[in-house]
Amino acid sequence: MLVFTHPACLGHDPGADHPESPERLREVVAALRGEFPDQLQWREAPPAKLGELARVHCRELIDDVLQAQAQPLRRIDLDTFTSPGSASAALHAAGAGVAAVDAVMLDDGSRRAFCAVRPPGHHATADTAMGFCLFNNVAVAAAYARDKYGLERIAIVDFDVHHGNGTQAIFETDPKVAYYSTHQSGLFPYSGSMRERGVGNICNILLPPGSGGFRFRNTWADDMLPQIEAFRPQLLLISAGFDAHMRDPQADLMVETEDFGWLTTELAGIANRHGNGRVVSVLEGGYDLQALRECSVAHVQALLDT
Repeated sequence: MLVFTHPACLGHDPGADHPESPERLREVVAALRGEFPDQLQWREAPPAKLGELARVHCRELIDDVLQAQAQPLRRIDLDTFTSPGSASAALHAAGAGVAAVDAVMLDDGSRRAFCAVRPPGHHATADTAMGFCLFNNVAVAAAYARDKYGLERIAIVDFDVHHGNGTQAIFETDPKVAYYSTHQSGLFPYSGSMRERGVGNICNILLPPGSGGFRFRNTWADDMLPQIEAFRPQLLLISAGFDAHMRDPQADLMVETEDFGWLTTELAGIANRHGNGRVVSVLEGGYDLQALRECSVAHVQALLDT
């Protein structure tokens, strides 16, 4: 299994005490290196090319994110900031997904890839950076896979506690890309109702605050997984946010580490049946460092084992 990352992703510094800190990525990389010393192939993520970003983002947003910055912090919205290292971080975070798609699509035995990158991406829309996100990493990867390899059925699965409003908005009129998300109700970005169906390619289920592993697993087993199975994805992309964990300070779900491992196993099984096992997973949220370490390990272990 491949892991794509880059030191530049540590250079994005949204400020002291910001929950989306460089320490998040340091902890994930250290946990994976420690737990899987011989099972992972580590690759340096390349920067995304402008054309790859332009498939999903307007030029104004790309130019804004990539502008040279001298001041320590530049505020984009209430909780989204850039620093002098943010442009390089965002380019490599998006480039990781593109490189991972190439790796799993080429017939060299690499079926699974995890992108250990930051900043996260699933809130970024075509024209707006928001919610800690600058470029939409998983959307860039999906659009690249669709156009480069001519795929007709790409599934994006998002189990981050927040709704991936950007990902949904980018693909809601594209029947080749289906988006499946569970997320906590009443939480930023206050979107993702079950009525939002796109062209039949969007599936959202809201989980009330306090929902734990039992409801999380049942929701996926009874509602979401059968729909993904019926879609028969040729490629499965995962927005792997672990902030639904019971320890996470940003939300109020009570999902546990083993629940993420279970869901990853189920998703990998679908990929095995319909997509030659091809899975690209991209790190999203997760702000309790202990939970983030444990969940990243459980997620990667399930991808290795299935």
